[in-house]
Parts: sequence; structure tokens; C-alpha cells
Amino acid sequence: MVSVTQRIQAIKKIDAAKQPKGGYVPPKTLNKKCFEDGIELSLNENIHPSLIGIVVDYLTRFCQGDDKAFVSPMNGALVVKELEYASELRSEIHGLDEESIFNACRLCGYESVARAGKHTYVPVQTINPDDATIKNIKTMVTRSLHFFEEYGPVSQERIIFEGGYTDIITNGDADYLTPHALWEMKVSKNGPTTEHTLQLLIYYLMGCRSKLKNYFVGLSELGVFNPRLNIMYTLDIDTIGSETIEVVSRHVIGYSN
Repeated sequence: MVSVTQRIQAIKKIDAAKQPKGGYVPPKTLNKKCFEDGIELSLNENIHPSLIGIVVDYLTRFCQGDDKAFVSPMNGALVVKELEYASELRSEIHGLDEESIFNACRLCGYESVARAGKHTYVPVQTINPDDATIKNIKTMVTRSLHFFEEYGPVSQERIIFEGGYTDIITNGDADYLTPHALWEMKVSKNGPTTEHTLQLLIYYLMGCRSKLKNYFVGLSELGVFNPRLNIMYTLDIDTIGSETIEVVSRHVIGYSN
């Protein structure tokens, strides 16, 4: 089974599929909008950036009313037979208070098991976010909630592309869908890369062939929101060339027509 992100890494070695210089969708072509809230994030976080990204994502969904926001890490806990402890953590997540964020960080430690298997597991009891990390997470979730208040509403979360996968890409899910755009949330310290923009394009093309295709018909933009930088990056779908769509569809995703 190969995910979208795994496929993007693999095409670096495949001549017919590898990205051209600058990328299939050059990040420099994205429109950029900065938001200001007067808050500076701490530069010192004591848990891994990838875990912070997961926590920000799932807490944002939870605060938007998604009662299934933590299903994936709960599934991971089941695999390593720690469902009871995971359930205790989940029961103590209520919002954006310090205790809730601390428990969310530990609970999301099971996500690696759900995504990559039991061998990736590191005991979640070793995850102890400090005050600076907790404050950063709270700020990023708050920014994300404000963002979707302005650019939403969110119509779909964690989008599965049933009917859109191929023999080459068998799984992968996008973050958010609003009436006008497909969004990925990134919490990296830098702007979008060619891998990020290709990921968005792949999700869009798979969405157009999936059982959710009706949601994709009226989309006008692909976008990335980075709550760490508090910046929105967007691309008008109409500006993506037909040749790019053809090459990515055929050689990256694996559609025959």
C-alpha cells in the first residue's frame, strides 16, 4: 500500500513522473496572504514538529465539533493494547486548556502506529509538552479556528478518495474541503514546497474521480494554511496547465485516461 506522500517521494527516481525544475505547481506561483494577531510563537518546543502538526490538526477538528477527531490515534492505541489509557486521555480533552492540550499530545502519540504500524511506537508517557509548546499549540489551533470562520465553512474533513485511488496510490486523505477550496494544513517553519503543492494537486485530481466528485466540481482554489506562520497560500485551479494535469494524472497517480 502506497500513500500520496510516499508516492511523491518515490517519483524522484522515476523519469516519467519526477517533478520538473520548480515543481509541477511552483510554490512561487501561489498567492500569499499574511494575518496578524500580535502573537509571537516560542522558538523552543520540546516535542517533535510532526506530532505538533497532528495535535494542531486534530484539536482544530475537535474544537469545530468533530467528535471523531481522535479516532485514528485511538485505533493506534488499540493495536498496542493501550486502549484503556488512551480512553482516559481522550476523556480529559475538553478544549484548549493546558490539561486538554497536554492529553491531546500524548493521545496523538498513538498516531504513528495507526499510520505506519506497531514497530513505530514510542511510549506516549514519554511525551511531556512544556509550557512553551502548549502555548504554541493553543495559538495555532486558535488561528486555525479563526481562519475557517472566515474562509469556511468546512464541508468535509479528512477526505477519503474512495473510487479515486489506483494501483499506484492506494491511500491518503486530504485535510479540509470548503465550498470553494481544498485545503491542507501545514505547521512547518517555512512556506509550501513543491511536495506540498503536488500533494494538493494529487488530492484534487483524485477527488474529481472519487465518489465525492460532486464536492469538487465547483472548487476554484487549492490552498495551504500555515497557523505557525499565520499565512494563507492559494492557487487558482484554472491556472494549472492541461499538460501538467495530464502528466500528473497518468504518470504520478496512474490513471489510464
